[in-house]
Amino acid sequence: MKKCCCEVCRKDFPLKEVLPAGAVRQTVIDTAKKVLDKFNCKGHVCFNCLRSLRSMHIEQLLMKERGDLSKLEREVLDSIKQHEIYNKNMNKKFETSMTLGERLADKMAHFGGSWTFITTFAVILIVWMAINSFALVNAFDPYPFILLNLVLSCLAAIQAPVIMMSQNRQAAKDRLVSDYEYSVNLKAELEIRQLHSKIDQFTKNQWERHLELQQMQLELSEELLQVLRKENPPQ
Repeated sequence: MKKCCCEVCRKDFPLKEVLPAGAVRQTVIDTAKKVLDKFNCKGHVCFNCLRSLRSMHIEQLLMKERGDLSKLEREVLDSIKQHEIYNKNMNKKFETSMTLGERLADKMAHFGGSWTFITTFAVILIVWMAINSFALVNAFDPYPFILLNLVLSCLAAIQAPVIMMSQNRQAAKDRLVSDYEYSVNLKAELEIRQLHSKIDQFTKNQWERHLELQQMQLELSEELLQVLRKENPPQ
């Protein structure tokens, strides 16, 4: 089986695992020339090196457009370089990092903001006030229900920070999901750019080959006409 040497890693690969450098976009070739001292534009490039060159080209474009790259953008570039599917379950990732106290706070906030809590608490208040209002003797919290006011104040003091903890955690989760959506959109944009460039390069190569074939047909037609004129000279 015929093998070709990759111009980047200098390793031999079967012909089906390499791509002619002439079929690669010129911008990627320019990136390869900047990185490598000697790059033969008539040689071949393996697919792994081609992905690396494309990733380097995209990184240079992002650096030019956005300046310094963030950690998230570098993760997207690495996923493109490794040819990975950028797919994560953010809810599962966020839930696995929660502590026992955070889970308990979320459950308490969820219960405190439900009709079940409102109904249960209203029943407790009514029973409490009814017992202390109609008890003939030994009322543990007679009117004006000072103990009840103390209990309500303590409950509000505890419930408020618990709800704030849950809201802060939800805000952090929203930021995590927002970053993930940004990274997915960024990768999709970069992949679409590459796809458009590949299609343009393919169209250009096909057009050049078409013109070359037309030129060959014209040359053959002229040669054929010359042969016919020699065989059948005009009278």
